[in-house]
Amino acid sequence: MTPTYRGRFAPSPTGPLHAGSLVAALASWLDARAHDGRWIVRIEDVDTPRCVPGADTLILQQLATCGLVSDEPVVWQSRRSDLYKQALDRLLLQGRVYPCGCSRRDIEAALRALGAARERHHSAVYPGTCRPDRGGLQGKPARAWRFDVGGPASLTWNDRRLGPLHQDVAAEVGDFVLRRADGQWAYQLAVVVDDADQGITHVVRGEDLADNTARQILLQRALERPTPVYLHTPLVLGGNGEKLSKQNGAQALDLSDPLDALSRAAAMLGLPAPTKEALPDALSGWVAAWPHRHPA
Repeated sequence: MTPTYRGRFAPSPTGPLHAGSLVAALASWLDARAHDGRWIVRIEDVDTPRCVPGADTLILQQLATCGLVSDEPVVWQSRRSDLYKQALDRLLLQGRVYPCGCSRRDIEAALRALGAARERHHSAVYPGTCRPDRGGLQGKPARAWRFDVGGPASLTWNDRRLGPLHQDVAAEVGDFVLRRADGQWAYQLAVVVDDADQGITHVVRGEDLADNTARQILLQRALERPTPVYLHTPLVLGGNGEKLSKQNGAQALDLSDPLDALSRAAAMLGLPAPTKEALPDALSGWVAAWPHRHPA
């Protein structure tokens, strides 16, 4: 029996929603409604140093102003540390996690020594310095915990909008961090644990997160958790041609006219202009026009 559709929108409270995040929020809400499913909001505040006090409340207010309200109680990642620790402990028992003593400078130096300096704007591929089969920490204090991706770790999966995607995690990412040197839980582990715990069947999110999917599938398999169906939405670009984000000065949404803000987001998703000015009617029209319907 096919599970009931359960989708989610998972903003990070590093500031208010902007035009790009509204596109992802609307797309995930529409996909859930088009499949008669549940839409759940999760506040991804696991990276607490980057979170802005009060931003979570503001985000929920912005969503409500746009008629986008979670079908279930909102969940905060910062309150779920016990679940992440249970997952890490399970991976430790499997021998899939090991301590790493490398700083960023250490990793950059190791890559230069190998003649494999990282490309600009790309994360460094971890060279495996602290892997147990290479001598482990060798006297260095543990700074983080890394997931052993194994090798080769080449995955192909299908995105409902982008089509077949492929990544060799071992070659393009390397063993990745699950718990950081500052004790914070890494996004990759938290999102996999949360999606499984909340029974998420479909993930709709921005295209910039597509690169994370292969790592998350590896974790899902290691933890024996189901893999959701993925759809990555188009990105809103800033004036510099890069993804609109809080980091590059994206302005908070102007919701003095919520329908206008939503219409702009809908246009990014290839949806028509609303034929009626009432917000509920516009949302219903976009649900009916949603192009990504498929058997759920």
